[in-house]
Amino acid sequence: MSRRLVITADDLGREPGTTEVIAGLLAEGHVSATTLICVSPEAERAACRVRELGVLPRLHVTLTSERGVPRWRPLNGAASIADADGTLSDDPFAFAARGQADDVLREADAQLRWMRAHDLAPVAADSHAGTLYGLHGRSFLAESLHWCARHGLAFRLPRDPAPYIGGPLPPPLAAAHESAIALADALGVALPETIATNRGTAADLGSYERLRDDYLRRLAALPEGTSELFLHPSREDAVTGPDGIVRTWEARLLRDPVWHAALEREDVEVVPGWWS
Repeated sequence: MSRRLVITADDLGREPGTTEVIAGLLAEGHVSATTLICVSPEAERAACRVRELGVLPRLHVTLTSERGVPRWRPLNGAASIADADGTLSDDPFAFAARGQADDVLREADAQLRWMRAHDLAPVAADSHAGTLYGLHGRSFLAESLHWCARHGLAFRLPRDPAPYIGGPLPPPLAAAHESAIALADALGVALPETIATNRGTAADLGSYERLRDDYLRRLAALPEGTSELFLHPSREDAVTGPDGIVRTWEARLLRDPVWHAALEREDVEVVPGWWS
């Protein structure tokens, strides 16, 4: 086997700055995939940009808003996943506490229909802010895997979660993860070997070089098979507060000759997806 890597720029369509940065990276060949937020007002323009580039994004199933940008609205309008004003909460724990599986799947269906109506029929899906994975309370993994199987979609769920989590899962979560992997295999839903991303703040990292060193370490540790590295490149003004700088650092990393030299030195093949 060989080591293959999907390099994904998450959050296309989040707001104009992120769309511009990701479109530039795609055009330059510095990322091999992207994910689209369909519920944002920027989604129409983002869809147009990637169609022009001949790029097919994945569906970034989005069930919460984000602080710092105007709140998004669900496409389906299901009551259990929206606040009283009809917008998606910016608190993923609030979503997990009240979200109903039927409403979650109806919203996922609506977002998938939106992409297909815009001539972007995705072949894979993943979860914005991890809301489907149970990171903030209730898990919707089983329902999500059945949904992916119905629509013939691959799904971002790592077979080995340690590189993302930073170590072994606690026993209850490990058992749930093992069950989800078994279900995905039974349903024929393609999964990546591992996934990895930066989870540190600007204060944690301290400098661009620290972020780059962390990604170089992750690159060297990739296992055999196809893994995914997902980043959130953007402009500094895309995120309120000091952590907007981390998104500019990630955009810088993807253009850094040191990063590209490491990909070549490690003999890692960059690919568009982990599915056949």
